[in-house]
Amino acid sequence: MLQMADRLDRVNLAVGAVVRWLALALVLTQFGTVVLRYVYGVSFIFLTETVLYMHAALFMLAAGFTLLVDGHVRVDIFYGKLDPRGKARIDVFGVLGFLLPSMLMIAWFSWPSVHNSWKIMEGAISVGGIPASFLLKSLIPAFCVLLIIQGLACLLRDLARLSGDGTPA
Repeated sequence: MLQMADRLDRVNLAVGAVVRWLALALVLTQFGTVVLRYVYGVSFIFLTETVLYMHAALFMLAAGFTLLVDGHVRVDIFYGKLDPRGKARIDVFGVLGFLLPSMLMIAWFSWPSVHNSWKIMEGAISVGGIPASFLLKSLIPAFCVLLIIQGLACLLRDLARLSGDGTPA
């Protein structure tokens, strides 16, 4: 189980290694947009949309990596005081009861919109913007897939921990 979890982790490790550079690109693009607008009085809609696309890609694609490194926000009332097996029980419940069902629902209900967007190669959000709204909408199922992959990896680790084969948390 742990070997399979490690293989699943590699997906989000690879995505995280690439997507982290979007943060730098996002800041530089936004800085350039502000300088152009307020120093030179020039504004380009495609630059504003580039910031929007990068922001969406950064957060949607990095969600699985964030789960991998345990960086998501938790309401830690009881969890922090539990032993590794207790934490594993709560995590199994969270993955099976919340993460997987919600990601499957989001993927299911967003798919028609994404599919239709690709079918018509949906264009720019604004006149003069990036003519690729279909790519932006594609981030939704990608987000779901990456979180499902990482959720399964976490689930495998927690099940191994509960069976006594896993390492402590």
